[in-house]
Amino acid sequence: MILSNGRRITAAAVVLAATLALTGCEWDGLNSVPMPGTAGRGEGAYRVEIEMPNVTTLTQNSPVRVDDVTVGSIAAIEVDGWHALVTVALDKDTVVPANATAKIGQTSLLGSQHLELLAPVGEPARGRLADGDRIPLERAGVYPTTEQTLSSLSLVLNGGGLAQINDITTELNAALVGREDSVRNLLPRLDELVSALDTQRGDIVSALEGMDRLAVTVNNQNETLVRALEELPPALEVLVDQRQNLTSAMSSLGELSTVASRVVESSNDDLKANLQGLAPTLRALADSGSALTEVLGVLLTYPFPQNGINNVIRGDYANLAMTIDLTLDRLDLNFLTGTPLAGRLAGPEGILGRDAGLAAQAVDPFQAPLAPPPAQPAPGPAGTLSIPGIGEITIPGLPEGVFGP
Repeated sequence: MILSNGRRITAAAVVLAATLALTGCEWDGLNSVPMPGTAGRGEGAYRVEIEMPNVTTLTQNSPVRVDDVTVGSIAAIEVDGWHALVTVALDKDTVVPANATAKIGQTSLLGSQHLELLAPVGEPARGRLADGDRIPLERAGVYPTTEQTLSSLSLVLNGGGLAQINDITTELNAALVGREDSVRNLLPRLDELVSALDTQRGDIVSALEGMDRLAVTVNNQNETLVRALEELPPALEVLVDQRQNLTSAMSSLGELSTVASRVVESSNDDLKANLQGLAPTLRALADSGSALTEVLGVLLTYPFPQNGINNVIRGDYANLAMTIDLTLDRLDLNFLTGTPLAGRLAGPEGILGRDAGLAAQAVDPFQAPLAPPPAQPAPGPAGTLSIPGIGEITIPGLPEGVFGP
């Protein structure tokens, strides 16, 4: 075909223009046009979406492989948020686990790139990918490219660690030559050390956690610590000024300890005897319980108990209720009990110094039935009192015939 300006248009240009017009897409090269005859374009093919962190130089129509066998091709590459979304078309007979991983690899050292679908690592395969499924970003990645490998190798060769291998080897030889036995003995000890540290890993973690809590506590008390550090120098100055006195006190304390030890050693037997003699007293004090402490509360306020003083003494007057018993029985009980004169004031028995009445007639119960009854005393003269078992008592001033018949 010849245009008006005389330029020719080839048939290929016409076909290309027609293709662009029919697809309605911009021209990004032949890879942007679906290539007939590629894998994953046949009948029954299905599509799977893959979220990729980086597609490097991967292009549309690049092959998709499983175990180095081409089973599909790249159908589309789009941008989805902050990562790439790659759509792959797979042949209908391709079986890929639902939890498979995807990585971009290189066919050869200088070859093209492809997408490889792999079985999961560290877990069993589950299910099967179906049309419309998506492999998430955490199960996608990229193998190192030739450029990355050469760049890392260049870093090692040019100023990297490879140039220092000779120095490292020389220093290791200088450190180990002549010390082979020591190093040989050190390695088992290092193994024991590492094993012991591993068995105590929980304790070490607990200790570190405790140190963390301690650090938090110290940080919370930061102001107090700062104030203590500021006030500590004057206290240290006082201690320095009193150093001679403290030294003399410690020396005197040492001498006192020596003397005390000598005294204890020389009076060992006496001290034991005193302690043994003190034991009953201490035991009696312990048995008294709270009685001793309670009586001490009354000692200063005797005869009034402390609890009743507030009820007895009211300002300038005192409340007092008193019952005075001056009978002979009460006087004898209060003042003569426990003495040789006990009972002397308690009735006629106390005056006579012997029992009276039926108490004087008491006999042996085993012999009582065999003994005759005692004779009854005759009535005494006037002015006398006849008491069975005691006898007659003359009472001065007693009218005659009071006790007589």
